Amino acid sequence: MINRSFRVLAVALLVALGGAWGLSGSITLDAPAYAQSSGNVPGDVLGNKNDSDFWRDVRHGAAGKVTITDQNAAVMINSSGEDWRLFKNGALSSLGGWGMLGMLVVLAAYFAYRGKIKVESGMSGKTVVRFALFERFSHWLTAISFVWLGLTGLNVMYGRYVLKPILGADAFGAITYFGKFTHDWVGFAFMVGVVLLIVLWFKNNIPDSTDVKWMARLGGMLSKTGQHIPARKFNAGQKIVYWVVFFGGISISLTGLALLMPYEISLFSGTFAFLNVFGLGLPTDLTVLQETQLALLWHSLVALGLVIIMFGHIYLGTIGMEGAFDSMYSGDVDENWAREHHSLWADELGIGSGEHTSEQAGE
Repeated sequence: MINRSFRVLAVALLVALGGAWGLSGSITLDAPAYAQSSGNVPGDVLGNKNDSDFWRDVRHGAAGKVTITDQNAAVMINSSGEDWRLFKNGALSSLGGWGMLGMLVVLAAYFAYRGKIKVESGMSGKTVVRFALFERFSHWLTAISFVWLGLTGLNVMYGRYVLKPILGADAFGAITYFGKFTHDWVGFAFMVGVVLLIVLWFKNNIPDSTDVKWMARLGGMLSKTGQHIPARKFNAGQKIVYWVVFFGGISISLTGLALLMPYEISLFSGTFAFLNVFGLGLPTDLTVLQETQLALLWHSLVALGLVIIMFGHIYLGTIGMEGAFDSMYSGDVDENWAREHHSLWADELGIGSGEHTSEQAGE
């Protein structure tokens, strides 16, 4: 019986020694594990010591080696895509949100301070044509398409946070799909409208000396005493809006086309090559994916800027100024409105008081 017990004990001891040897590489249990002491697992393969560095490099777009023609396949994780997503949904989204909110607060504060800008001498009952039918058509074509593009674009950026919790996932998905589809096609109407406005109003929006005086006093916009600065058909503020639409409209149209046809239109490689003349060191060997990412970021940034500026334009054209909406609704404005807000233009039409001349306005 005792001999049998010794045999069982001997077998158990041999099993324990074998397990220790397999785990530690040593016949004694007090030897530290090799993987724990050196950070590498047996067999000369990648161990715990370098795992974090290895995956960190992969996360940031480190390229391996491939034998196929497409060298992009050597990149396991496209880090630029993640960086793009974080910037678009983070900094850009926050900047746009605060910008729009800030403009609305400024306009509300201005309305509380100034109120609606009235025609101080009252309406005369006599009108003069300010904008012809085709001018109004071009304006409304641009304006209506811009509003739709703005709403559908803002829905893509903010809708999941604002509308989805209210409407539910199914309704929000349907609205977003419809909005995205129409966004692409309405964009062409916007492009046509921008081109028409640029051509129709280019001559009247060339800056001149009268704009300096208007800007120096902000057109009397902060005065409650009816201080009006002489201006031609378009004052300096309206000219700023024109040139914002000129450059912003062209820019957003080009990036929109690039997003629709990413393999045919590449904007940023050539742009960066030109800017590198000034020593900026921007990358010029951009892939189609990188071109698309940059186009979408710039498209979104310019769109948000246009939306913020148009808040002010819409405010002054509707509730902010008496008689302003008539110019784009019927095309006519009251003669007293013309004399007070665009006195130099009124003089050109022969309905002004004659108190302002081009030389006086430029002093």
